[in-house]
Amino acid sequence: MALEERPRSCLLRFRHKLEEDIKPSYLMDHMISDGVMTVDEEERIRTQPTRKDQAVALLELLLRKDNRAYISFYNALVKETYDDLANLLYDDLPRVLPDAHKSSSDGYTPYVQTMLSEGGVPQRPVVFVSRPELVNRVREKLYRLQKDPGWVTVFGMAGSGKSILAAEAVRHQGLIEECFPGGIHWLSIGQLDKPDLLVKIQSLCFRLEQSLDSQSLHRPPNSLDEAKERLRFLMLRRYPRTLLILDDIWDSTVLKAFDIHCRILLTTRNRSLADSVSGAKYQVEVQSGLDENKALEILALYTDTKLHGLPEEARSIVRECKGSPLVVSLIGALLKEKPNRWCYYLRQLQQKQFKRIRKSSSYDYDALDQAMAASIEVLPEDHQELYKDFTVLEKDIKVPAKVLSVLWDLEPEEVEDILEEFVNKSLLFVDSHNKPYLYYLHDLQLDFLVEQNRTQLESLHTKMVHQYQQHYRDSPPTSGDEECLYWIRFLTYHMAKANLCQELYSLMFSLDWVSIKSQIMGPAHLINDYVEYGPILDKENSEVRSQFQEFLSLNGHQLEQRPFPDVVQLALSQPPTSEVYRQALLQAQDRASRGKLYFDWLNKNSVESLSRLVIHPHQGSIYSACFSHDGTKIASCGASRTLKVFKSTSGEKLTEIQAHDDEVLCCAFSPDDRLIATCSSDRKVKVWNVERAMLLRVFEEEHEEQVNHCQFTNSARRLLLATCSNDKFMNVKLWNLNKPASQNTMFGHFEPVNHCCFSPDDSYVSSSSNDGTVKLFQVSSANEWKTINVRDMFTENDEEVLVKCSTWTADGKRIICAARNAALVFDVETSDMLFEIRTNRLSMVQFCQACPTSNLLAIAYSNYAVELWDLEANKKMADCSGHLSWVQRVQFSPDGSQLLSCSDDQTVRLWETKKVHTSSAVCLKRDSDVLFNDEEIIVSAADNCNRLQVRDGRTVSVLFQSEEKSSRIRCTCMCRQTSAVVLGQEDGTVQVLEVPSGKLLATLLGHTKTVLHCKFSQNGQMLITSSEDTTIRVWRWQSGECQVLQGHKEQVRCFSLLSSSPADTRLLSWSFDGTVKMWDTESGDKLQDIRAHRGAILSCHVSPDGCLFATTSADKTAKLWHSESWECVHTLKGHQDCVRSCRFSWDSRCLATGDDNGEIRLWNVKDGSLLKICSREGKDAMDSLHGGWVTDLHFSPDDSLLVSTGGYIKWWDVEKGEALQTFYPTGTALKRIHVSSDFSTFVTIDSIGILYILQRVV
Repeated sequence: MALEERPRSCLLRFRHKLEEDIKPSYLMDHMISDGVMTVDEEERIRTQPTRKDQAVALLELLLRKDNRAYISFYNALVKETYDDLANLLYDDLPRVLPDAHKSSSDGYTPYVQTMLSEGGVPQRPVVFVSRPELVNRVREKLYRLQKDPGWVTVFGMAGSGKSILAAEAVRHQGLIEECFPGGIHWLSIGQLDKPDLLVKIQSLCFRLEQSLDSQSLHRPPNSLDEAKERLRFLMLRRYPRTLLILDDIWDSTVLKAFDIHCRILLTTRNRSLADSVSGAKYQVEVQSGLDENKALEILALYTDTKLHGLPEEARSIVRECKGSPLVVSLIGALLKEKPNRWCYYLRQLQQKQFKRIRKSSSYDYDALDQAMAASIEVLPEDHQELYKDFTVLEKDIKVPAKVLSVLWDLEPEEVEDILEEFVNKSLLFVDSHNKPYLYYLHDLQLDFLVEQNRTQLESLHTKMVHQYQQHYRDSPPTSGDEECLYWIRFLTYHMAKANLCQELYSLMFSLDWVSIKSQIMGPAHLINDYVEYGPILDKENSEVRSQFQEFLSLNGHQLEQRPFPDVVQLALSQPPTSEVYRQALLQAQDRASRGKLYFDWLNKNSVESLSRLVIHPHQGSIYSACFSHDGTKIASCGASRTLKVFKSTSGEKLTEIQAHDDEVLCCAFSPDDRLIATCSSDRKVKVWNVERAMLLRVFEEEHEEQVNHCQFTNSARRLLLATCSNDKFMNVKLWNLNKPASQNTMFGHFEPVNHCCFSPDDSYVSSSSNDGTVKLFQVSSANEWKTINVRDMFTENDEEVLVKCSTWTADGKRIICAARNAALVFDVETSDMLFEIRTNRLSMVQFCQACPTSNLLAIAYSNYAVELWDLEANKKMADCSGHLSWVQRVQFSPDGSQLLSCSDDQTVRLWETKKVHTSSAVCLKRDSDVLFNDEEIIVSAADNCNRLQVRDGRTVSVLFQSEEKSSRIRCTCMCRQTSAVVLGQEDGTVQVLEVPSGKLLATLLGHTKTVLHCKFSQNGQMLITSSEDTTIRVWRWQSGECQVLQGHKEQVRCFSLLSSSPADTRLLSWSFDGTVKMWDTESGDKLQDIRAHRGAILSCHVSPDGCLFATTSADKTAKLWHSESWECVHTLKGHQDCVRSCRFSWDSRCLATGDDNGEIRLWNVKDGSLLKICSREGKDAMDSLHGGWVTDLHFSPDDSLLVSTGGYIKWWDVEKGEALQTFYPTGTALKRIHVSSDFSTFVTIDSIGILYILQRVV
């Protein structure tokens, strides 16, 4: 459609002026995003030699375009602040799109009125000012929904008139007839929870069905999913060309309920909300400022005066307040009541302006200040005093009336009446979408109050605290409603501002407060409090402040779990000198006296915590995390498709963005920290404004496979972004953010490229590829400079060498490449390998990074470890243990003082480089043995240096330590009678050593493969071992005699003597071959042999009365067998996964079984019936009911309690099947737990080698 005559002649009339002034490159970006100009057209204009030639070409193109292009050009001028030029075009803007719809002056006919009323579209407000250019832009976007469904988002700040604009845009007969003949339906949404959203959709479905024949009326849908399906059916089948208007959307999850392939117009403050849904998307931004004429129009409407009849003071008022819509409305409302006060209000404004020192050049700030004073003066005096109390609120915080009811000591109804008065006078805003209503001030109103009451701030905050203390003298609020949230979040803030130091100490140094606030608000807010109010708290006791802060920093990821953990139990793991531990012990002792279970970690002093902060930002693996260049923020992304930014001090979330349609593989800050780039499996690269969480750029055309990595240049002088992908050829690209296409493509790799990074001076880009090479490209020319052949360094076999990443040393002279199980250090100039850092063959290097300020190199491994190496000395300096799955990324802070790591275990950990640098903790392996002798606890286990250690469990002192063994120690046991300890090794050797002398008492050779289990007989004369070689050996270890029990086809992981009597020589063994066998240990005869299960047998236990034994298997069943007849008494079915463990109760009446899904079942032995299922309501972060497989079970002597191990330790009430307590170890995957005979002491070792001696608190 051609351009209308009026806008065409306007362009021709002002053509010369436009050509002189405009910069086409800035304007064309906007026009491309509006869809009125193609990239090819832009390129043709850009190739013109001078700016003026480009301007001439742009105007030539415009004259050949349509009305939409003219409007887009006008809007681009406004956005780029060419206000004088935009004003020249304004009068000739096409008012209606397109021509054919001029059925009445503004298209607002009785037909339109009826259609909109039926759909619930609001009427025009009494004070209505038209904004034709914006209305036309919205209509132009709505016309795009004529053929296909999609989303039009109208966004802008609060109070900018988005809803009025949306309603006005659809008040047009031509638009309705051509695009939405099925009708237009309006839904006011706001901040809804799921039940309220369901009610909204139910009423919409009812409205739609009512218009159809009565037969089609159904019962209302009773779930969101059902409602979504009903609405989808109605919109696709019955109302295919209907527009839904969703007003005031806050949450992307709400939008997903309407993601049903229909036509939707939504208003919101958040422009990126529609990123979370599918379909075509268009946006219109609503600016907040008004020009002079519009502002005067508002005053004219309020005062019921003709525009030309306004007094001269009206124009002066508008100029004085710089057209701020808020101020104009305030003054307008005042003048409506007192229309003869034009001079008075102008004088008030002028006096305020000259009295005050201008704090800001921002005109809104000053203008509001002036209008505010005039507004407050019309309030009754007592209400002026109440209004003053709003001074203590934080910016952007909404409060329910109940908080003000406490503050003012008035009845809630009375408070609501007062608040209504403030709202009516535009002194306060109300969020009426929330129930109860929430009230808030505009930032500028709050600034005014703070300035006006600067000398009274302390007393106002003191009033707030004292009123709270008076109201909640018995106990703090814990309901979780809006009022409770306010007090829990801001009480510390008010105390600090009131300078009530003593009250702040007693609150924040209290474990009760920590428990309440972390449960309601999450741990990050609390950590932030300790950081923010640290200077005040440190005056009282800096040590206690750091103890509380450290407790929260290291347990934050536990405190985010649901159900919420027992804070007292968590705090019992703190050092004995800590105030946190002291309070926890007192509370635990008090509660234990009333029957509650608590466990004290006796040997915690021996464990040094290396992490400084543990954060759990996402559900799902975290693939990338990085520091901002100022070190204050961390960004992370991963499988959850989101990007999160949080404070590096506390983990408090600053921003969360639904970034991509698939997993987000990498994120990177720009050098000035204003931007973040993300790349994804969805093949897109996006650039975001960090502060506003706003999408600035999408590069989606060029990479055809997933984009693996992105990184900005180190300096902002010439900002570029590098990306690399799985593309076959064009897999490394450089982007200039001002251009729609890539600036350069680096050619050379013909396999996927996993990583790219700039050299410290930004001269080169290194790229790491699956082709086994690292290539260095010149940034200026995009030419390949050199290739480092990493694969040539691996000569041992023919497997492919995938280079995961590369990192430059700070001086740019060396480059370190990660491939397979090694980090290789090359000289950049010569490409020679200088040295390599190799780990064991089972672990792969996932990532490495060189410290920007020292010789340290951080390496992330697939075996969950992070290591620090000194590149000068080629020496390992530290192990950072703590992650529970593959570590995907490591990065040093810009000053090198901290290191972050992120992992598939869904956590980001922060480490203090110096602290881990000097630590050398010894870790124990999980295969262990424990002796309980009266008060003594003796533990034997191999350590990470493959030495056998025997330790005193209470003091953790080493009683004995063997020399380092050449073959890995796989099992150990201690003899109660003689002071001897046994170790079984991977090469099949068994050694018996004297403790504590270390004297070798016997070396027993015979097994040909790994020894998996060993055990002394009751009298200590006999030693039994089982092996991967399928045999069991019975040794008279002092003489070296050996009885070999052969018959199993697969490894024998365990065995059990049928009774503890020395006279009973029968032995039970089971294997992965699915068989159970009974042997006579004296003669070596096989007494019984049955194929018990189709799958591997994973555990077996003999009942205490000796009558039965139980077996469990990978076939998901457990079976009960008669010990004498060897008949199967019961097959126990119901587990959904491998049944990993079993244990009889001491009275032999009950059997407990545990599976790999974390579920525990209790069975009646007599009839095989299921008694109880012990499991939590939902799965935890590890996708299990127990943090992992249930590996071990033990009953208390009276059979009332059961302890189980998995990812953590749980104690259960056997009768009810309910969890009584949970102990979270630092690591996970506990193999077994040793329990004292009185059920008071528990010993285990976790996956990262930490020993736990837990004692029940009494």
